[in-house]
Amino acid sequence: MPDPNGFLRYDRRLPARRPVPVRISDWREVYPPAGEELIREQATRCMDCGIPFCHDGCPLGNRIPDWNDLVRTGNWDAAVESLHATNNFPEFTGRLCPAPCEAACVLGLGGQQPVTIKQVEVEIADAAVARDGLRPRPALTPTGRSVAVVGSGPAGLAAAQQLARAGHTVTVYERDDAIGGLLRYGIPDFKLEKQHIDKRLAQLTAEGVRFRTGVHVGVDVTAEQMRAEHDAVLLACGALQGRDTPETPGRELRGVHQAMSHLVAANRVVAAAGDGRPALAALPDGTPIDAAGKHVVIIGGGDTAADCLGVAHRQGAAGVHQLDLYPQPPTERDAARDPWPTWPWLLRNYPAHEEGGERVFAVAVQEFVDDGTGQVRAVRIAEVTVEKVDGRRIVTPLPGSEREIPADLVLLAIGFEGTEEQPLLAQFGVTRNGRGAVDARGDWQAADGVFVAGDMHRGASLIVWAIAEGRAAAAAIHTYLGGVGELPAPVDPARQPLAAR
Repeated sequence: MPDPNGFLRYDRRLPARRPVPVRISDWREVYPPAGEELIREQATRCMDCGIPFCHDGCPLGNRIPDWNDLVRTGNWDAAVESLHATNNFPEFTGRLCPAPCEAACVLGLGGQQPVTIKQVEVEIADAAVARDGLRPRPALTPTGRSVAVVGSGPAGLAAAQQLARAGHTVTVYERDDAIGGLLRYGIPDFKLEKQHIDKRLAQLTAEGVRFRTGVHVGVDVTAEQMRAEHDAVLLACGALQGRDTPETPGRELRGVHQAMSHLVAANRVVAAAGDGRPALAALPDGTPIDAAGKHVVIIGGGDTAADCLGVAHRQGAAGVHQLDLYPQPPTERDAARDPWPTWPWLLRNYPAHEEGGERVFAVAVQEFVDDGTGQVRAVRIAEVTVEKVDGRRIVTPLPGSEREIPADLVLLAIGFEGTEEQPLLAQFGVTRNGRGAVDARGDWQAADGVFVAGDMHRGASLIVWAIAEGRAAAAAIHTYLGGVGELPAPVDPARQPLAAR
């Protein structure tokens, strides 16, 4: 049985990050491996609670106390099996998920620091690679049924693997030149080195999944053609429509861009360098979008903004300001606002924040200032108050608080408005709802024979939700195709994150 006193004997500890001066000189991951002694110590802090609320925090239903105790006792092979029983890609979630499971850890109820669930997870995932190189598990008997998966992010890849292992022929269509969705070109290498994607793709390929890149479904191939070639279609195209601010004066100036444009360009440069090819950080039309030597202003306070911050440091920015509309969050959970075990509103300091830059809270951009040639030279900001009235956000500038911040490059990291409007929607007979997402019936179908999952269905969310929805949609497709037995379905289309009522 688990050590009931482990959390009393050991404090929460994470492996030391690579030193700032070293890590901003390259694109390698910030965290080195934890080491077996540290990770077994941290796994020992798990009490295997009678009611493990970490299960409720994670939509995948990960067996967290089980694999914590397996790590504690040194049974790594069994820990690998337990982890993969519910999660197709723990090497992704262990690096990228903000860990709502940790916010729901029962230790938080008693004022203790939660178990380092995310770190244990990534160490188990890496152990899987070290032990058997992600051994393929192809189906023994093909079903003769064919499924098209449109989109190769975590939802699409999770569904593809589940369906291929069930014996269906699966083809993944990706409009970009490489598989991975935002994992490939949206997430910087200092958070996820792309070798992890490539190793997993090798496993999927060995399991029979076919990949077609550079295919824009709805343009290069029609929905009618896909319906003719496949028995079912899963749409997992993500939620890539970036939120904009067209009403702000000066938005049209050169140097004001969506954050994702900057991240994609930077990721392409890193990918090219790894292949020995020269490349410049530029938009598809060739416009440079590099932070080198520039004063950068990032608008937004979330993960995407922090990713841009880390990229700007590595590109050699002259200085960076990160602007947040809301006041600075507290450093500890406010139980009246976010009671345990819900996800709390807290000040989250990402590794990029210790690398430099200045965070400015409770401000809003009033104008992007022209240098006289159509290029941005500054942003004019004002301090603001924000309140909710009848569900609407009311932002009020404080008189006399305006000032300018120098800016040669401005990046909008203010969220996403759902999946992009594109030809495949009308061709498959589906529409975006008021949130920009695509609704699904209880069986995950958006139209007869057409299923939807991940951010395209849920809106921009966490990687654990994308994988959970991909697995659940795969189970529904398997049933729709008359497959033998049932596949695991961790969530239904109406499932929402754990929240106070």
